[in-house]
Amino acid sequence: MNNKTSLVFKVTRQAPEFITPAQPTPYEIKQLSDIDDQAGLRMHVPGIQFYRSAPSMLGADPAKVIKEAVSKALVPFYPLAGRLREKEGGKLVVECTAEGVLFTEADAEVRLDEFSEAQLHPPIPCMDELLFDVPGYDGVLNSPMLLIQVTRLKCGGFILTHRINHAMSDGTGLAQFLNAVGELARGAEFLSVYPIWKRDLVSARDPPQVSCAHREYEQIPDIPLGDDLVHKPFFFGPTEISALHRFLPAHLKSSSTFEILTAVIWRSRTIALQIQPNDEVRARIYVNARHKFKNPPLPSGYYGNVIATPNVISTAGSLTRNPIGYALELVKTVKGQVNEEYMKSLADFMVINGRPRYTRAHTFSISDVTRLNLNLFDFGWGPPVQGGPARGWLGGPTPGYGSFYLASKNRKGENGILVPMYLPPIAMERFEKEINGYLNDPVSEHPICSPRSYGSGLTFGVGVKEVYV
Repeated sequence: MNNKTSLVFKVTRQAPEFITPAQPTPYEIKQLSDIDDQAGLRMHVPGIQFYRSAPSMLGADPAKVIKEAVSKALVPFYPLAGRLREKEGGKLVVECTAEGVLFTEADAEVRLDEFSEAQLHPPIPCMDELLFDVPGYDGVLNSPMLLIQVTRLKCGGFILTHRINHAMSDGTGLAQFLNAVGELARGAEFLSVYPIWKRDLVSARDPPQVSCAHREYEQIPDIPLGDDLVHKPFFFGPTEISALHRFLPAHLKSSSTFEILTAVIWRSRTIALQIQPNDEVRARIYVNARHKFKNPPLPSGYYGNVIATPNVISTAGSLTRNPIGYALELVKTVKGQVNEEYMKSLADFMVINGRPRYTRAHTFSISDVTRLNLNLFDFGWGPPVQGGPARGWLGGPTPGYGSFYLASKNRKGENGILVPMYLPPIAMERFEKEINGYLNDPVSEHPICSPRSYGSGLTFGVGVKEVYV
């Protein structure tokens, strides 16, 4: 994959060590929920935060401060200091052994201001050095569930990196843990939100009752994109989002930024890859379903996985030949289907079907992490300059199958969303052309508004036309 960066620097690491809970914790065997232990979440997810020096912390060592705070946080979050085990039938449990999480401190021969704005986002220079993959500790089972590295910079700032076992927590759960570490690092005696396990609240019913379609788990052979992929980030700020709004029908003007971006990117990517018109294409959207639970509601301290990943499905021909309102209606409809019953059905589906993997064939995964506040964790040095996922893709072990929506700023200092894309070179050229058309073309001249794009059609859902040419 073409992934070049001009910034190279030396990192000197100390020997990794285990951070254990600061006080004795219970030895227990705790079951994960039936959403936690699905095959698609049995992986490690890396993250990163960049911090400037702070006059108020002069002389303080960020590695020491964070290490001590992690040890204190592992007392209420003691399952994170244990190890995942697999029981009969593939069920995952946590053995609360208090063995601890893996911690590395390091020093880098670089200053924070040597990173450009683009280099604060994936792909990040020297990422393998900033989050060292300690040999022998990269398994999902029987390994540390959290790896942390604090790398001091020449300017007095530092970089925090971490890698969490996704089966234990989603992004919201990780944010809860890091917020707790930050509060303890700043001297708090009590946490603002205490962790709550209660994984039975998001587990299968007895007997299981699959009441919803879960096509995201259809077992279809993968369709690889190839190894020769190029990376290009696309920024969408107020000006760009306003430009996209020009193409929306009146009844869709109130759609969320996530819904609009997802429709535009999914459609543009499908055009760029020139997928056969009769082939099914999918957008897998990550939905935080915490607030969907009403009976009973999930407690605020719940830090397990409460995400749904429904697929938005269309033929490539219908997606690319119709106006953007077609894709947007599909995204809104599927997103709106995620409710409490959907989540209970999903847990039941996992138990009945053996916790299958996600479908990846012609599928593009999209996760919006801008609302997780991954750039707000404060360990005493103030919030980070930038924070978020340490890699720009999701949906598989290699790039190209999905992207995060990342919080970012443009050169004017405007807040917006950065979308890292990975595509074959010629497909990237087509994708960029499509996006530029949305941003720059007059509405009347854009290809999706050309009379040649329309024909007689049949009704497809509420307010949607399936159009054939």
